[in-house]
Amino acid sequence: MATQNGHTPNLARQYRERVVPALMKQFDYGNVMQVPGVAKVIVNIGIGEAKDNARALEAAVGDIRTITGQQPVVVKARKSVAAFKLRAGMPVGIRATLRGRRMWYFLEKLVTVALPRIRDFRGVNPDAFDGSGNYSLGLREQIIFPEVDYDRIDKLRGLEVSIVTTAKTDEEGRSLLAQLGMPFRKR
Repeated sequence: MATQNGHTPNLARQYRERVVPALMKQFDYGNVMQVPGVAKVIVNIGIGEAKDNARALEAAVGDIRTITGQQPVVVKARKSVAAFKLRAGMPVGIRATLRGRRMWYFLEKLVTVALPRIRDFRGVNPDAFDGSGNYSLGLREQIIFPEVDYDRIDKLRGLEVSIVTTAKTDEEGRSLLAQLGMPFRKR
């Protein structure tokens, strides 16, 4: 987990030192390897307007690269859909999959900086799990991330963040993310 300069992300250190023992006690695990962790974080933007506007694709790629610190992959349509004027092979979105150090830094930035910047923020939905402990979160605008320059964006774009965990159940996944500081809304 240590990097070239020996610095471990704060959230990774917090996971090891505080979250793992707490989850072992809460779920009565016999082995530290049973404790769920975060496997990867996927950040994606759907860009339907890319078929009409090539600049939209470039701008969205730039936003994701700025937010994640990683070059995103362009997702292309698999099938043609006449109703949407879409042909197979046309760009329909972009995606960046974060693992390791970048994943921990992104999660920390999301929880401590970006989410609190949302207007009238009351917490994220605690029920947006998929049944296997993975969490999806939709954000309405990319400007909640501090590194996105408001004056340089062409339009506000929503993005989706999927947090893939090794948890077996939603309860384990919810507990893991709550321990990591995810601000869940009260039920």
